[in-house]
Amino acid sequence: MNKVYLSLLFLFFLLTNNTMSKENIMILKLENGEVKIELFQDVAPNHVKRIKELADSGKYDNVVFHRVIDGFMAQTGDVKFGNAGSEDFNLRMAGMGGSELPNLKQEFNDLPHERGTLSMARSSDPDSANSQFFICFKPAPFLDRQYTVFGKVIEGMEYVDKIKRGDENNNGAVSDPDKIISFKSL
Repeated sequence: MNKVYLSLLFLFFLLTNNTMSKENIMILKLENGEVKIELFQDVAPNHVKRIKELADSGKYDNVVFHRVIDGFMAQTGDVKFGNAGSEDFNLRMAGMGGSELPNLKQEFNDLPHERGTLSMARSSDPDSANSQFFICFKPAPFLDRQYTVFGKVIEGMEYVDKIKRGDENNNGAVSDPDKIISFKSL
């Protein structure tokens, strides 16, 4: 009887744990493939909530990667000006906007900026993150504990690596940028 009870308990734990983990998995669809992302609800709950809210309402769909620096990161998430279907003016302004929601208070944590890390972009004000985020191509330890890490690529980093790079002489600004096709919860 003990073995049956332990087996059922173990099965329950596996099923419950799997269900809970799926609620923090997102799919970022790019031109070259799908990227699976794990969100870190436990260390950045307000940032994760914001990302999910904007993503699941379609705000990130068709938003461009407006700043992409080879060997560093790809930045996106300007839901105000970064829509790839916008007029040329908006694409020139990409990176200057956010969402209509208020800025977030920082949730700096001890997670490192490694290859595949997702972190919130912000201005010089630590409490200015809103909707923009970046994905690291390589480790960037100089960003640790200064930007809010909220997730990590767990599958499909090879598709992130294919995002069109920007002009090194223009802070990574990208002409004819790649875009997010969709970004949704699993």
